[in-house]
Amino acid sequence: MSTTLAKEIPLHLREFVSTQNYEDYTPSDHAVWRYVMRQNHAFLEDRAHPAFVKGLKGSGIAIEKIPEVSEMNEALGKIGWGAVIVDGLIPGTAFFDLQAHGILPIATDIRKVSNIEYTPAPDILHEAAGHAPILFDSTYSAFVKKIGAAGAKAFATKKEHEAFEAVRILTIVKESPDSTKEEILEAERNVREKQALVEQDSEAEQISRLFWWTVEFGLIGELEKPMVYGAGLLSSVGESKACLSDKVRKIPFSIEECIKTSYDVTTMQKQLFVCKSFEELIQAVEEFSASMAYRTGGASAVQKAIKSEKLATVEFNSGLQVSGVFSEMMKNEEGEPTFIRTTGETALAVHNRELKGHSKMTHPDGFGAPVGPLEGDVFLETLSQDEMRHAGVEIGNEVHLTFKSGITLEGGITGIIREDGKTILLSFTNCTVKQRDEILFHPSWGPFDLPVGSSIRSAYPGAADHSSFLSDENPEVETASANTELGELEILYQAVREIRENGLGAEPETRRLQEIAAELRAHHHDEWLLRLEILELLIESGLLPEEAGELQDELVHLAETPQFKRLIENGLALIPAAVQEVSS
Repeated sequence: MSTTLAKEIPLHLREFVSTQNYEDYTPSDHAVWRYVMRQNHAFLEDRAHPAFVKGLKGSGIAIEKIPEVSEMNEALGKIGWGAVIVDGLIPGTAFFDLQAHGILPIATDIRKVSNIEYTPAPDILHEAAGHAPILFDSTYSAFVKKIGAAGAKAFATKKEHEAFEAVRILTIVKESPDSTKEEILEAERNVREKQALVEQDSEAEQISRLFWWTVEFGLIGELEKPMVYGAGLLSSVGESKACLSDKVRKIPFSIEECIKTSYDVTTMQKQLFVCKSFEELIQAVEEFSASMAYRTGGASAVQKAIKSEKLATVEFNSGLQVSGVFSEMMKNEEGEPTFIRTTGETALAVHNRELKGHSKMTHPDGFGAPVGPLEGDVFLETLSQDEMRHAGVEIGNEVHLTFKSGITLEGGITGIIREDGKTILLSFTNCTVKQRDEILFHPSWGPFDLPVGSSIRSAYPGAADHSSFLSDENPEVETASANTELGELEILYQAVREIRENGLGAEPETRRLQEIAAELRAHHHDEWLLRLEILELLIESGLLPEEAGELQDELVHLAETPQFKRLIENGLALIPAAVQEVSS
């Protein structure tokens, strides 16, 4: 991560920033990267959207080795983007918020050889090779920022938080070399169960589906002959080839169909959506955003904040913002909010800046406030200072306010805050707020602050001023110690990699390749990827034809095993001489 980019990352997102630890990548990790990149380059050159192919050249991504994110950051800086390292799956709002700010989050782990075709875990192949290149298209880039901005404002439910945690655990279990088959199956079952409980009308679930069927697994162009642009397809050997076959159903893109179509992260997709253009996607996100709580406001928006059971912000039409965990809402006969309440620490803000004297330290035990006009349709937020004084609303006065909802307030005014020509907050002492006989605020509870506003114009997850809820501590980014000791198989991978980089001469490199091939036959019978790399070197150099023939026979034999068949055949297809040998 560059120092320049670090300064541009919003404070509330910096807790998700991690480090790459480039030296921890093993030789087999680089081999996995190289295999997938070679496959996708060869297959996608004429099948991916032209912006992807062009972007690969400008994004600082090489085929031969895993890229350093710092280099990608510099390349993306040319188009107003940056790259930042994150530790695996991060919460959806943070993931979307980074992209809204033009920052591509990159998980730097890489999939195991056993998951080389597809993994549900975010890894550097998916993030760097899938997401980054196509961002060089300005229209697509604008779309990603726009869907990021919407996703950052999308409310999730408690059940969705549980589903996210299940997926996070699955990604860890599936990529751990110590996981058993039973543990993986159990993690997959848990994901399906948790996702089945997710409510379809949740904003976060809907925007997640829209993101999945576009940014991750989208096709573009003609329905009969679409091109690939989704990162999940561009970074997956298996899916990039399967997605254009007749086995995968192609559906014309529509926002309605996308947000009602669920997806399964544990397997390849059975249907995909085909959009006509990136402009169509921008229009779809704008249409969806217009229906979200942060744009509509009202009782439904507050209800979404309550159901989230997480820190959220409700904004009054005066501009005052209340941030806390919302727990209660009273409504009138028309279904409009008349009283809202938070529980626990609450902060007040305006223009996303905390109001002086109204931090979470001032309101540590929750906050309650009436909403709506006064009797006679008097809207306090619209009154001028003279009109407020004429109504008796000035510091030092005792007042009795009756809201149109029937809620009453009695107390002495101790403070008035105005912003942009509007009164946004009245502070009281010895204050009583009640609805008929129900006490909503008692004088013994301390001072009372009344947000001025006749309606709720917005609600969204998180705080208005994120610094209000940030810890005073600056947690250090954990840096894993490099694993300097390579195992026996990794040493063999490293030797082949060095021979490829330095060039294959007659001696002693050929002898070393023979020794490695012998080691594979003696101790690593199922090691197909390293055999493929050695075969490639021998055929391209024309050396050791007998050894090459033996390796090829071993690969053909391994290809009889279903789990290796497609991988080996795809690998051999990139070695023309090997293909001729197989077909002869």
